[in-house]
Amino acid sequence: MLVEDNPQYREVIELALSEETNIELVAQFGAVEVALHALSDASTPIEVDLILLDIRLPGMSGVDAISQILQSTPNVKIIMLTQSDMEADVVKSIQSGAAGYLLKSSSIEEITEGIQTVAKGGNPLDASVAKYLIQALQPAKPKVQLSIQLTPRETNILELLSVGLVKKEIAEKLEISPHTVAEYVKNIYTKLDVKNAPAAVHKAFRSGLLSDD
Repeated sequence: MLVEDNPQYREVIELALSEETNIELVAQFGAVEVALHALSDASTPIEVDLILLDIRLPGMSGVDAISQILQSTPNVKIIMLTQSDMEADVVKSIQSGAAGYLLKSSSIEEITEGIQTVAKGGNPLDASVAKYLIQALQPAKPKVQLSIQLTPRETNILELLSVGLVKKEIAEKLEISPHTVAEYVKNIYTKLDVKNAPAAVHKAFRSGLLSDD
């Protein structure tokens, strides 16, 4: 489902997703209130796995709608898709339960990749907001001591994840294969006992494995 008040942008997303064989856009709305009604209307049920949700909407904002959407459809995943990279919007969206945060300036490839990432249990964050999101959440909890040791290569890859790079970009930057990067990332998740990149980076900052510098 796409919730976006700009019809031109809805059309762009619709055309882009129509070319994806494993993604189906089942509904689109210009306001959250209408989307919530559709999700709760038992007479015309809509099966939705993921919602692309704009923040700046007429009436109820996307951020304020997150909790209501998750109450009515607790298994749905939400990606905030917006022009806003304001720290307050980012932090509140993630804390409210959004699975990812992408800017509208993202390429169509980045948006579809974000959808695929969430479908696989990941949490996409735009590179421009990923690091300060982690830093904004960091002061809320004291550093914890972990008896975890990462190899220099694992630490390097975790640092690149912390600034928002995806596996393909990390592979290109380090001049190694994406498969090798995926194996390193898997090892990092296992050592930190986490399931995705934001959780790994957050835990690494809290424990001192990564510094705020």
